[in-house]
Amino acid sequence: RIKLKMKISYNWLKHYLNIKQSPAEVAALLTNGGLEVEGVEEWQSLKGGLKGIVIGEIKECVRHPNADRLSVCKVDTGSGEPRQIVCGAPNVAAGQKVVVALPGATLYPAEGESFEIKKSKIRGEASEGMICAEDEIGLGHSHAGIIVLPDDVKPGSLAADFYGVETDYILEIGLTPNRSDAASHIGVARDLKAILSLKNKTELIKPDVTAFKATSEDSPVKVIVNDTEGCQRYSGLYIKNLVVKDSPAWLQNRLKAIGLRPINNIVDVTNYVMMETGQPMHAFDASKIKGNVINVQQLPAGSVFKTLDGVERKLNGTEMMICNESEGMCIAGVFGGIDSGVTATTTAVFLESAYFNPVSVRKTARLHGLHTDSSFRFERGTDPDGTVYALKRAALLLNDIAGGEVASSVTDIYNKKVDPFKVDLKYDYLFTLAGCELPHETVKNILLSLDISIISEDEKGLQLEVPPFKTDVTRPADVVEEIIRIYGYNAIPLPEKISMSMPVFDKKNAVAVSEKISTWLEAAGFREILNNSITSGKYAEMSGGAESMVTLLNPLSSDLSVMRSTLLFSGLETILYNMNRKQDQLMLFESGKTYIKKEAEYIETNRYGIWLAGKRYEDNWQKIAGENDIYFLKGTVSAVINHCGVDGKKIHLEEATDTNFELLLSYLYKGKEIARLGKVSRAVLNRMDISSPVFYADINFDELLKCISVKDMEAKEPSKFPEVRRDLSMILDRSVTYSQVEQAAYHTESKLLRNISLFDIYEGEKLGSDKKSYALSFVLADDEATLQDKQIDQVMNKLMKTFEQKLGAVIRKQ
Repeated sequence: RIKLKMKISYNWLKHYLNIKQSPAEVAALLTNGGLEVEGVEEWQSLKGGLKGIVIGEIKECVRHPNADRLSVCKVDTGSGEPRQIVCGAPNVAAGQKVVVALPGATLYPAEGESFEIKKSKIRGEASEGMICAEDEIGLGHSHAGIIVLPDDVKPGSLAADFYGVETDYILEIGLTPNRSDAASHIGVARDLKAILSLKNKTELIKPDVTAFKATSEDSPVKVIVNDTEGCQRYSGLYIKNLVVKDSPAWLQNRLKAIGLRPINNIVDVTNYVMMETGQPMHAFDASKIKGNVINVQQLPAGSVFKTLDGVERKLNGTEMMICNESEGMCIAGVFGGIDSGVTATTTAVFLESAYFNPVSVRKTARLHGLHTDSSFRFERGTDPDGTVYALKRAALLLNDIAGGEVASSVTDIYNKKVDPFKVDLKYDYLFTLAGCELPHETVKNILLSLDISIISEDEKGLQLEVPPFKTDVTRPADVVEEIIRIYGYNAIPLPEKISMSMPVFDKKNAVAVSEKISTWLEAAGFREILNNSITSGKYAEMSGGAESMVTLLNPLSSDLSVMRSTLLFSGLETILYNMNRKQDQLMLFESGKTYIKKEAEYIETNRYGIWLAGKRYEDNWQKIAGENDIYFLKGTVSAVINHCGVDGKKIHLEEATDTNFELLLSYLYKGKEIARLGKVSRAVLNRMDISSPVFYADINFDELLKCISVKDMEAKEPSKFPEVRRDLSMILDRSVTYSQVEQAAYHTESKLLRNISLFDIYEGEKLGSDKKSYALSFVLADDEATLQDKQIDQVMNKLMKTFEQKLGAVIRKQ
């Protein structure tokens, strides 16, 4: 399954669980429990965390003897003797409490590159640090003078403590689409609670909303739901007397830590609650709800709606819209309108918290190419029972940080109730799938910790009720998966004996041949890669045109919208990724499928892709590393084909054309192409942002398989009779290829000719611009007798005659 990145704050998780484990330990627990943490990064509310920066007191300040605009200060930084620091600020004076960057500290200014503070001499005077302005440490953009702090600050104390710098750790989770229940901090905390409860009972502490209270029952905004298929539940709340301003630091830090930009306290609360509970919300400026009516409906096809990004979008009539009495205000579950959102003058809002049909939201998001945090959650299924809780949570936060007054009771229209899933789980079935018996109490505790209710039980199993937010747990097998992932796959013991049978393959078995090719390439120094068969539609025009592409009906994103028709571009993405990380010795291969549409038929083909880029091998004392080239790739492809048992003498090599390649060769066997190789064009590499030459080979595995003989391989002892080598030089037209020479030679002498090799090519003014010279060696042998000079001469004369008559060659006398 394709994973999508989700950032979870370690500090945020600690609000719901009493976590004693380190961030790395939490990451390992979550990964073992099925939520793969792909990375843990330290985050600080100020970049660099103000490390090495302290509070100082200027004890003495005199003018620099060699510079009118500089001052020499003696600064107490709490380490004993005062430090001498040269300062150029116009407002520096004795007695001030200031921010001092000590030698070794790295500063991250508001603009420009970071830099390290070092001991230095400025105009002949020693300077052991730097007295800072706010822009120099990232606190703001002012450079009018140094920061002057209150008198009660203690010299030597850390600047990070004074400014309340927060340090957090961000867990990046690769979330599979089926795990919509974990698309929030509480969702992840629920899983972590279940894992921790295996050893020690752990409670999940959800924010309390019992303090929620409305000052009035009736809402001034009336809600009508006409699209009951698309909107199964719509909850709303009217809040007035709001003051729009910047959010407090704690809220801004929470959002910044997970990559969200704070906007204002109203919008920030809706984003915070979404990331906390998994329930997307939207705040409508109440003064812009015309007629004080909200209508969930579809607008006529062709209607134009301007979204929050300023783009006018033409609707096709299937989109679910949130409208007032005369016009659309929001594309439901996807994106808000430009005129309905919160502004600096907003004093009252109508908060929306709904459950929208996942299929409807997914189609709309794909149709308009809009992918938001809200649509991400609605598409996968939110909790239909969580809309009201999220409203109350947001209302309490708005009351606290924006002075909001809850001026109505909750409007809650629940047209199509989503019932919990009923599942019967038999212990025998569980133990068979798990591979071992688990204690009944452990099983029940895991289920309860995941909020799965036990309706009844007997000695054979359990009757369960799975909450709707677990959209992917609807069958006994799904419940078993939930139990095992929390119990731990690593905790399942392996059996002492494993019974298995070895399949018998016929001579042309695809799996056996594929393994043979992969093993050979690995032994030759190539590394196997694995890329997604779903790729970006931008490659359509570069690989045959959009009409031949197999397009997904409901793609996850624009970057994953078509089935690949060639392995080339996904391999180039891998090369770019590695080159950006200073890997310049790339010999890669991939076994995969490609897909094209030809008229009404869809064609799936098994292929091998081979890529060369950068150096052939690393520099060493014996030789300088050479660059990969097309000759090495040709030798590799020929060796692979030969290794599979295809008779190389029956392979015909000819030039081919493709706009993606500067030079392209095609391997033909009985008229059908089994492979092609070439140098990727500079135009393609420029579009991929790759600076080094790349060579690529494409082996049609399905066609190659047809060429492999089903006869048994025969092993023969080496001939007792010696081989004979004869060299021959000839002048040819430049249009004649080596492949033509090779084919002509084998066709002329198939019995005694064992091998041909080209050991020299010459082109120059003496030959003419349309000529070239080939120097070739021919290896002759007879398994039954020693070759005589007369036989050898006859063969060579026959070959020369063929070259002269069929290829127009001029034989050069030795």
